[in-house]
Amino acid sequence: MMAEKQSLLLVDDEPTNLRVLRTVLQEQYRLLFAKSGEEALQLVQKEQPDLILLDVMMPGLTGFDVCARLKANPATSAIPVIFVTALKDEMDETKGFELGAVDYITKPISPAVVRARVKTHLSLVQAQELKQTRLQVIQRLGRAAEYKDNETGLHVMRMSHYAQVIALAYGFSEQKAEDLLHAAPMHDIGKIGIADNILLKPGKLTADEYKEMQKHPLIGAEIIGDCDSDLLKMAKAVALYHHEKWDGSGYPFGLSGEQIPIEARIVALSDVFDALTSARPYKQAWTIEETLQHIHQQKGLHFEPRLVDLLDENLQQILEIKQRWAE
Repeated sequence: MMAEKQSLLLVDDEPTNLRVLRTVLQEQYRLLFAKSGEEALQLVQKEQPDLILLDVMMPGLTGFDVCARLKANPATSAIPVIFVTALKDEMDETKGFELGAVDYITKPISPAVVRARVKTHLSLVQAQELKQTRLQVIQRLGRAAEYKDNETGLHVMRMSHYAQVIALAYGFSEQKAEDLLHAAPMHDIGKIGIADNILLKPGKLTADEYKEMQKHPLIGAEIIGDCDSDLLKMAKAVALYHHEKWDGSGYPFGLSGEQIPIEARIVALSDVFDALTSARPYKQAWTIEETLQHIHQQKGLHFEPRLVDLLDENLQQILEIKQRWAE
């Protein structure tokens, strides 16, 4: 079965220009045509094209007007718009980009340029959709782990945001800190593979049961697997190493110091801070003061000293997050 062609909406009040674009693009794409801004807006609502090639100078609604309306509507704001125009004025280009257009093509058009620009921007849309789908899968796997555990979705939400705050303070880029926000919920995914009689046991675990529980980082890493995605690589590192300790007394490998990936060191601190300050069926919530006292006692033992300092320095923001997602 042949894949359905992607659809392009071509908008121009000059039929000759539409015919030229049709000749260039009709073999590769399903084409829709509009001769006015008003007609274009109606077609977009009905057909939801993958990309729009939009003339600027049209009677009635101009291309700029149309683009502004498309970007203001959540249902159409993600559709990429390429302006096709004879205008050379730099101010017009600036206005188009400010309105949300992704590109400009000047008339008279070059067929090779039109095909290349359209292909590029459709590829970018597909890449973004793939990233979004991958993120949704990660989030749902994180939810699956919550169903197996005593933890709540709010705990995962809070500790993930704590991790993002600390990561930014540590020097992560905005993008890398956002990746950690999305990877952190996967830290306990391996608990899916732990038997319920151990995972949900109300009392203290026996030595054998605790040994079994300590397998969940390895199980988590196996569930996530080896991936090209930076986000999934980070999720795997978080799942595998978040129970390692700065002094080497953690598990599953007994790594110490900077042998432990920084993402996992940040998640370990964020996870413990929220777990201690949250009520559970088997314990009361600790006060912030009690929690900080314990974390300071573990500075250089369980936790990297610099991260404990950053927790102190960003405590107000972290407490605001705790309040926002209070149970």
